[in-house]
Amino acid sequence: MAYAQAGDSRERRKKRIRKKVFGSSERPRLTVFRTDSHMYAQIVDDVTGVTLAAASTLSSDLKGHEGHRGNIEAAKAVGRLIAERAKAASVDKVVFDRNGFLYHGRVQALADSAREAGLDF
Repeated sequence: MAYAQAGDSRERRKKRIRKKVFGSSERPRLTVFRTDSHMYAQIVDDVTGVTLAAASTLSSDLKGHEGHRGNIEAAKAVGRLIAERAKAASVDKVVFDRNGFLYHGRVQALADSAREAGLDF
């Protein structure tokens, strides 16, 4: 009997989500990736395959962030930063790709923070 690995369920959710979520030039895709230590977000135009903006806890703008970078406060900071960089790239509306992660905790904090900073999704 084969046991499912922890990442298998996320991969199944990711494939199911990506069948429906597609970023165009009018509404690019905001994709989120998280590890235990860091949060990453990027805005991607899937038609051309170009990353329009990116932000993470490793960004130089967040170097002064105190404490652990894998917590909700760090996720909120990344959400604000990705929204600022999206505005600089003249992107106002996006579709949200949670990348197979549950919409809870750090992923939700990043999304809420990006919405508060002006991104529409």
